[in-house]
Amino acid sequence: MLPMASPLPDNEPNSYFADSGFHQTLCILQLIAADLGVTQPAQVVWLMAGYGLAVGTFILLAGRLGDIYGYKRLFLIGNFWFAISSLLAGFAIFIPIQISTYNQARYTIFLLARVLQGIGPALMIPNGVALLGVTYVAGQRKAMLFSIFGAMAPVSAIISPAVTSLFALLWWPYAFWAFAIVLIGVTFVGLYVIPDPPSTAQSSEESIGGGHNYQGFINLCAKLDVLGALTGVSGLVLISVALNQGSLTGWRNAYVSVLLVVGIVLCTVFVFIEKRARKPLVPIEALNAGVGFVLAAIGCGWGCFGIYIFYIWEFYEVLRGASPLLATAWHSPIFISGIAAALTTGFIIHRVGPAKVMALALLAFTVGVALIATTPIYQSYWLQTFLCNVIITWGMDLSFPAATLMLSDLVAPEHQGIAASLVTTVVNYSGALSLGVAGAIELHVSD
Repeated sequence: MLPMASPLPDNEPNSYFADSGFHQTLCILQLIAADLGVTQPAQVVWLMAGYGLAVGTFILLAGRLGDIYGYKRLFLIGNFWFAISSLLAGFAIFIPIQISTYNQARYTIFLLARVLQGIGPALMIPNGVALLGVTYVAGQRKAMLFSIFGAMAPVSAIISPAVTSLFALLWWPYAFWAFAIVLIGVTFVGLYVIPDPPSTAQSSEESIGGGHNYQGFINLCAKLDVLGALTGVSGLVLISVALNQGSLTGWRNAYVSVLLVVGIVLCTVFVFIEKRARKPLVPIEALNAGVGFVLAAIGCGWGCFGIYIFYIWEFYEVLRGASPLLATAWHSPIFISGIAAALTTGFIIHRVGPAKVMALALLAFTVGVALIATTPIYQSYWLQTFLCNVIITWGMDLSFPAATLMLSDLVAPEHQGIAASLVTTVVNYSGALSLGVAGAIELHVSD
């Protein structure tokens, strides 16, 4: 957005590591579940949904923190937080499996680590995208950079499971510890490599300097939209827990319905607050019908993708009996297909417009999910399974760059973190919530 001709910030690993945090657990989920003493399938779903829900819940606040304290600073803090929580996930193996009849200690600690891990990408993603947004002027080059950024998802979806599966041949905690070491290295390198945009650096100094007195504290709370953050985050957390816990314990439990109702009320209050806030966490006036429709489309598409990405690994390893390495090989077509889709998006988005790109993305999501949903267990891999992996990746890599670029060009430079947060919130939240719905369906269909 700002006409600055600076070098490309070294933050593409932002997207890579955020997706790696998801895939490194997914590919060895059965090994982890066995060592954690997990007995219910719905508990396994929580190990994946907890990560995505944490990302989707805290990402809006993370974007605002980046707008105030600097995108580079929050990006590096997110990397370091991600590293520490990854260490905790690996060390959960040393906790006793069960300390009482009702307390699965090892599972609880690992699930807590997964939720804490999700806060790291929540800090990294919007501030990494915002660094791109404020560094480059709108145009073909910026579109291509966002497309390359989106291509990190399919790259990590193959490299991360491959590396993790190799570590798992020895012991799966090694994968989490190695991941933490890499993240710490990226944090220290980023201190010197990533540029700090002058605008964010200046606002950071002003915000910190103004917090030494009561009036400064009030101004800081207004800039952070603390009231909106509390209601919004709390509402999203309660809705998330209700929808996912409904699949775990059943909807007959009264507390599940209570949590859902309270969460909806808090989210309604959040919208009311945002319309009147001096510095709203989400500028409601910037969300027109077109933006709302695009975000809704992304929610539907990525909801399908969330179900696909979880259950296709179950399909590989549980139903077809593949090892993590073989499953990674079967999943590998998304590597080439994803890169091709991301680069194609960069070339065509300004020629055909984001609406047509989004329509193509939704078509790819629909066809891909339909293919895998109707695949017989013992059918040849090269038929529906292979085609599904090739096609559905286009939905992912067409939709994300199109929506991110549109919102980045829509909002002012000082709100780049918010623009990135909106898209990523919908992507992560819809995928995680859809797993809760899928778990409920699986629970009732398979008893």
